[in-house]
Amino acid sequence: MPHIRRALISVSDKNGIIDFAHTLASMGIEIISTGGTLSTLREHHVNARAVSDITGHPEILNGRVKTLHPKIHGALLALTDNPAHTQQLREHSISPIDMVVVNFYPFEQTVAQEGVTLEEAVEQIDIGGPTMIRSAAKNFRHKAVVVNPSVYSSILDELKTHGGVLSEQTCFALAQEAFRHTTRYDARIASYLENVVSGRSMPEQLRIIAPKCQTLRYGENPHQQAALYGEFHSWFSTLHGKELSYNNISDISAASLLAAEFDEPTVVIVKHTNPCGVGSGLTLANAYKKAFATDTKSPFGGIVAVNRPLDREAADLINQVFTEVIIAPDYSEDVLEFLRKKKDRRIVRSTADLRSRQHWDLKSVPGGYLLQEAEALQTEEEQFRIVSRRHPAETEERAMRFAWRVAKHVKSNAIVYAHADRTIGIGAGQMSRVDAAKIAATKAKDSGLDLEGTAVGSDAFFPFADGLLETVAAGATAVIQPGGSVRDDEVIRAADDHAVTMIFTGVRHFRH
Repeated sequence: MPHIRRALISVSDKNGIIDFAHTLASMGIEIISTGGTLSTLREHHVNARAVSDITGHPEILNGRVKTLHPKIHGALLALTDNPAHTQQLREHSISPIDMVVVNFYPFEQTVAQEGVTLEEAVEQIDIGGPTMIRSAAKNFRHKAVVVNPSVYSSILDELKTHGGVLSEQTCFALAQEAFRHTTRYDARIASYLENVVSGRSMPEQLRIIAPKCQTLRYGENPHQQAALYGEFHSWFSTLHGKELSYNNISDISAASLLAAEFDEPTVVIVKHTNPCGVGSGLTLANAYKKAFATDTKSPFGGIVAVNRPLDREAADLINQVFTEVIIAPDYSEDVLEFLRKKKDRRIVRSTADLRSRQHWDLKSVPGGYLLQEAEALQTEEEQFRIVSRRHPAETEERAMRFAWRVAKHVKSNAIVYAHADRTIGIGAGQMSRVDAAKIAATKAKDSGLDLEGTAVGSDAFFPFADGLLETVAAGATAVIQPGGSVRDDEVIRAADDHAVTMIFTGVRHFRH
């Protein structure tokens, strides 16, 4: 348990540091500092010694070298209960440093700026800071290392309560945070340098550095532990209801990404990450009616996402069916007040444009991970190619494009029947594309919907003509699919034989 008598302070983020240093000094703790931090402390009348006074050597190379010295690292790495170490400290006139308060040059903030050069980025790579942090963290039984301004007050409280002493438990927790801090910093630098050379190619080493932001009650099932990591809450904020569950978060992602495919007012209803209805219209209320009509049973206990601020008319309709989560870019106060009357419902605000989300999707497998580029939203459709004799009418082409956007978000094998502004039937996650077509048609008929004149979107090619013929028998007159089967000619002939118009996209959208 270190008794804090000397502290070295060198921070880029000076938030809270003046009050912290003033209080340390008032407790009789000697303060050592460097460069800009030293100037800031002295400007605010904090008595602090320069590192160069301790090392006997000036800062050199424009400040690149200032703390890399035995009188600093010997003072941090010495085991104060080891007689040999204390003897060597005396021989070399080194006084122990008991606490390091350090955070790094703003590398991450620098490279996030537009037009930053490699040379400018490199100058923000901190060397002395991480080295001091690692030294003190390694020696946590004898030293304290503080990297996060949010803990300043709790450190001061403990020092005041225990006469300038910090517990080993506290120092161990500070060391854990310190190594997480250096790990994240190094990972950001490595990723940036890789991207400078390779752009968006797959990284040579996969680094996942994400803070735990929420412990979840359980995972997909109650017997599985789970937690949420990263910055999800900077993309979505919960305005009402119980904490989001693992499955809620997964469904929120699926529903919101699909809603972001559309510019016109659109409602997406999701169950177990699959859409069970999607509708677009002049108003959200009109769009909800279309989405709900696709499948009137599955929305019970589902997730509803909209791509416009939710108005009262649409909220009234959603409120008529038990809905576990509602996601919208915003809500008026009267709509929030109305929706909050149901205590168990979660109300979530989407706070960012999902089209600017991260570029990668990650999945774990035994012994490793699979990493891929994320599917882009609202992609350009330059590769669309009419392959049938009959060209689509304008309404058919709009329906095909609608079905194609939805099919991209349906588990494979996926078949989507649609009109230009709504889904009519959705078949998801089937081993056979024919079965997916049958299920989608059956669900549409169960909801009392007419499949005649619909367009069909298929996430992957039809390997045989039987899948296409199944959709034709249901009433479809237009089909959009990637193409690419060795039997494409057979499938095209079947379309022509039944006067079906067909587009090949050249792009597959498997979703496993």
